[in-house]
Amino acid sequence: MKNRNRENDNFFEKVYQVTRKIPYGRVTSYGAIARYIGLPQAARMVGWALNKSLSQKKFVPAHRVVNQKGLLTGKKHFGCSNTMKELLENENIIIDNDKIQNFENVFWDPCKELSF
Repeated sequence: MKNRNRENDNFFEKVYQVTRKIPYGRVTSYGAIARYIGLPQAARMVGWALNKSLSQKKFVPAHRVVNQKGLLTGKKHFGCSNTMKELLENENIIIDNDKIQNFENVFWDPCKELSF
Protein backbone atom coordinates (compact mmCIF):
# COMPACT_ATOMS: atom_id res chain seq x y z
CA MET A 1 0.00 0.00 0.00
CA LYS A 2 2.92 2.37 0.70
CA ASN A 3 4.15 2.13 -2.90
CA ARG A 4 0.66 2.83 -4.26
CA ASN A 5 0.40 6.00 -2.16
CA ARG A 6 3.83 7.09 -3.34
CA GLU A 7 2.80 6.45 -6.97
CA ASN A 8 -0.38 8.49 -6.46
CA ASP A 9 1.60 11.32 -4.85
CA ASN A 10 4.00 11.35 -7.79
CA PHE A 11 1.10 11.31 -10.29
CA PHE A 12 -0.72 14.07 -8.42
CA GLU A 13 2.44 16.21 -8.36
CA LYS A 14 2.85 15.77 -12.12
CA VAL A 15 -0.77 16.89 -12.59
CA TYR A 16 -0.14 19.96 -10.40
CA GLN A 17 3.04 20.84 -12.29
CA VAL A 18 1.24 20.78 -15.65
CA THR A 19 -1.82 22.60 -14.31
CA ARG A 20 0.34 25.41 -12.93
CA LYS A 21 1.65 26.00 -16.47
CA ILE A 22 -1.78 26.67 -18.00
CA PRO A 23 -1.65 30.32 -19.06
CA TYR A 24 -4.05 32.90 -17.70
CA GLY A 25 -7.14 33.07 -19.92
CA ARG A 26 -6.67 29.55 -21.29
CA VAL A 27 -8.05 26.13 -20.34
CA THR A 28 -7.15 22.52 -20.90
CA SER A 29 -8.87 19.20 -20.34
CA TYR A 30 -8.38 16.33 -17.92
CA GLY A 31 -7.54 14.10 -20.88
CA ALA A 32 -4.96 16.50 -22.31
CA ILE A 33 -3.11 16.50 -18.98
CA ALA A 34 -3.32 12.71 -18.78
CA ARG A 35 -1.90 12.37 -22.31
CA TYR A 36 0.95 14.75 -21.53
CA ILE A 37 1.85 12.78 -18.41
CA GLY A 38 1.90 9.61 -20.52
CA LEU A 39 -1.22 7.98 -19.09
CA PRO A 40 -3.93 8.75 -21.66
CA GLN A 41 -6.50 6.57 -19.89
CA ALA A 42 -6.10 8.46 -16.59
CA ALA A 43 -8.30 11.52 -17.22
CA ARG A 44 -10.51 10.64 -14.27
CA MET A 45 -7.45 10.35 -12.03
CA VAL A 46 -6.41 13.83 -13.13
CA GLY A 47 -9.78 15.01 -11.81
CA TRP A 48 -9.18 13.24 -8.50
CA ALA A 49 -5.78 14.88 -8.21
CA LEU A 50 -7.28 18.31 -8.87
CA ASN A 51 -9.96 17.66 -6.24
CA LYS A 52 -7.10 17.38 -3.73
CA SER A 53 -5.22 20.41 -5.03
CA LEU A 54 -6.62 22.82 -2.43
CA SER A 55 -4.33 21.18 0.13
CA GLN A 56 -1.24 22.28 -1.84
CA LYS A 57 0.90 25.10 -0.45
CA LYS A 58 1.52 26.46 -3.95
CA PHE A 59 -1.63 27.51 -5.85
CA VAL A 60 -2.94 25.08 -8.48
CA PRO A 61 -5.32 26.77 -10.98
CA ALA A 62 -7.66 23.77 -11.14
CA HIS A 63 -10.45 26.01 -12.42
CA ARG A 64 -8.66 26.05 -15.79
CA VAL A 65 -9.24 22.31 -16.32
CA VAL A 66 -12.52 21.22 -17.90
CA ASN A 67 -13.82 18.18 -19.73
CA GLN A 68 -13.06 17.46 -23.38
CA LYS A 69 -16.17 19.33 -24.54
CA GLY A 70 -15.46 22.47 -22.52
CA LEU A 71 -17.99 21.72 -19.79
CA LEU A 72 -17.35 22.83 -16.21
CA THR A 73 -17.76 19.32 -14.84
CA GLY A 74 -15.55 20.02 -11.81
CA LYS A 75 -17.51 23.04 -10.59
CA LYS A 76 -19.04 21.23 -7.61
CA HIS A 77 -15.58 20.87 -6.05
CA PHE A 78 -15.10 24.62 -5.68
CA GLY A 79 -17.43 25.09 -2.70
CA CYS A 80 -19.96 27.40 -4.31
CA SER A 81 -21.37 26.17 -7.62
CA ASN A 82 -20.51 29.46 -9.37
CA THR A 83 -16.90 29.80 -8.18
CA MET A 84 -15.30 27.98 -11.12
CA LYS A 85 -17.39 29.96 -13.60
CA GLU A 86 -16.54 33.26 -11.89
CA LEU A 87 -12.81 32.48 -11.83
CA LEU A 88 -12.85 31.70 -15.55
CA GLU A 89 -14.96 34.74 -16.40
CA ASN A 90 -12.45 36.87 -14.48
CA GLU A 91 -9.90 35.61 -17.02
CA ASN A 92 -12.17 36.77 -19.88
CA ILE A 93 -13.36 33.27 -20.75
CA ILE A 94 -16.97 33.32 -21.93
CA ILE A 95 -19.23 30.69 -20.40
CA ASP A 96 -22.82 29.92 -21.26
CA ASN A 97 -24.81 27.21 -19.51
CA ASP A 98 -21.65 25.81 -17.86
CA LYS A 99 -19.90 25.45 -21.21
CA ILE A 100 -16.92 27.44 -22.48
CA GLN A 101 -17.74 29.34 -25.64
CA ASN A 102 -15.07 29.35 -28.38
CA PHE A 103 -13.48 26.40 -26.61
CA GLU A 104 -11.08 25.75 -29.52
CA ASN A 105 -9.73 29.29 -29.24
CA VAL A 106 -8.92 29.15 -25.51
CA PHE A 107 -7.88 25.49 -25.38
CA TRP A 108 -4.27 24.95 -24.33
CA ASP A 109 -2.74 21.57 -25.20
CA PRO A 110 0.28 20.75 -23.04
CA CYS A 111 1.44 18.16 -25.59
CA LYS A 112 1.85 20.97 -28.13
CA GLU A 113 2.87 23.78 -25.79
CA LEU A 114 5.31 22.05 -23.44
CA SER A 115 8.37 19.98 -24.17
CA PHE A 116 8.49 16.54 -22.63
